[in-house]
Amino acid sequence: MTHTATIDQATTDWIASAKTAAEAARAYAAAAQAKVAQTIAPGGRVDSSAADEHQRLVHGFAWIATTAEALAAVADWAERGKAQGRYGEIEELTLRVGFGEYLAQLIGGVPMSQNEFVRPQELGISDSAAALARDVAVSSFLETGNTAETRLALAKLLRDGQIPDEALDDETMDMIRDQFRVFTRERIAPSAHAWHLEDALIPDEIVEEMAQLGVFGVCIEEEFGGLGLGKLAMCLVSEELSRGWICAGSLGTRSEIAGELIGGNGTPEQKAYWLPKIASGEVLPTAVFTEPDVGSDLASVRTRATRQDDGSWRINGAKNWITHAARTDLMTVLCRTNTDTPGYGGLSMLLAAKTRKQGEDDFPDEGLFGSEIEVLGYRGMREYALSFEDFRVAEDGLLGGAEGQGFKQLMRTFEGARIQTAARAIGVGWNAFDAALRYATERRQFGKQLADFPRVTDKLAMMVAELVMARELTYSAARHKDKGERCDIEAGMAKLLGARVAWANADMCVQIHGGNGYALEYEASRILCDARILNIFEGAGEIQAHVIGRGLASPRG
Repeated sequence: MTHTATIDQATTDWIASAKTAAEAARAYAAAAQAKVAQTIAPGGRVDSSAADEHQRLVHGFAWIATTAEALAAVADWAERGKAQGRYGEIEELTLRVGFGEYLAQLIGGVPMSQNEFVRPQELGISDSAAALARDVAVSSFLETGNTAETRLALAKLLRDGQIPDEALDDETMDMIRDQFRVFTRERIAPSAHAWHLEDALIPDEIVEEMAQLGVFGVCIEEEFGGLGLGKLAMCLVSEELSRGWICAGSLGTRSEIAGELIGGNGTPEQKAYWLPKIASGEVLPTAVFTEPDVGSDLASVRTRATRQDDGSWRINGAKNWITHAARTDLMTVLCRTNTDTPGYGGLSMLLAAKTRKQGEDDFPDEGLFGSEIEVLGYRGMREYALSFEDFRVAEDGLLGGAEGQGFKQLMRTFEGARIQTAARAIGVGWNAFDAALRYATERRQFGKQLADFPRVTDKLAMMVAELVMARELTYSAARHKDKGERCDIEAGMAKLLGARVAWANADMCVQIHGGNGYALEYEASRILCDARILNIFEGAGEIQAHVIGRGLASPRG
């Protein structure tokens, strides 16, 4: 296709152009995939040593593929909106700004972090980048998509209180969003910053209200007392709660993980006993996977569980970064039950009942000890280092009743967990935008609102355009999961992009606040600290990129 000399904005069908440009971006990603496959999977199967050696190449490709999929998801969003009569000026401006920016990144350099960019020449795909730039649809966005004029026009609509279309063509889904937006506005947002500054747990009465709303049983089947909804509904709940405070959105994460572990792998007796209690909020679980000096290398888990003569188990070892450990009743513990089998094969998952904190005693059970890890943000549930010394687990505590399945059981839950983390990131990103817009319209400098200055306008417009990109990619992953499709790659992409966008928005929120953004009394400082964790937990950004790059470099098994 040839480059057009002039783009007529008035007659451009931006949705049709977006669909075409997204396909061109996917073709560009395919060119990157071919280059990476030649390097790390020359025989059709990934060589782990080669993937590690060429990590930057693998991760760069992952970011390119993620960007291309985000473009495709937003093109679909615009098309659905138009079909339902919801595509107007703000949607078109969001589309143009987002596509203009992300297509330019593909051609010039996709940011993997603040100082790492993957550029076409590194992957040997400069010719493909040039061809992408020449595509007529792509060039329309490069020339007249993300411009000062479109960003200004988008920012003006945002200042008027408009937001891009967020309807989901499903009355139940839209009702869920509305319900949790109201709850968050009334019960979470007014107190979130005070709770953060006090380093206080989310109050018990708030936890109870969340339980009554069904937060802890969104995806648990109705026969076990849950709502029986899917991952898209879970995304909406997590996003809206996190828009008030990430800790509120994260409170359901451990229930989501435990519910999926037990629902997908438990014995009938384990399901019947634990799932109704988790769904109702009677039992609050915590995920106990990570260990000191192990991090994401779960094959190196050393905490061990030994079967006793009476059939029970005794756990010995140390775990680290265990969220909400004190105020919980159930631990899902990844541990080694077979020391003769190295790596993943010797790992099992135990359902370990525990006692909630009692007064000042955070860990009253015999054989379980914990110390709090003080953190920058993400404070509402607290982080702990745990030590097990012959901690007893009941005979029926082995998940599924089978040893050696722990790693496989855990991997199947990561899809949902990472999609939910992406949704939390979207909520944090919206929280950052809300605070930034509010301050930019209230604060005056040199006789006018901050929002009247072009550099502030640009920030506000880009914050929303990127949020829509990340949101639609996340919803797309959730839809795949709800169809029963494998979506480890899609979930990783959603988490990868969502975390970057949340951090960028939080950073821009502080910048718009200026010196006040660095002050503890302003919520911008809290949002920044909270946003930073998103690129670390549930698999760091580098882990996500490695999983994506490796997974796409060779056919899925």
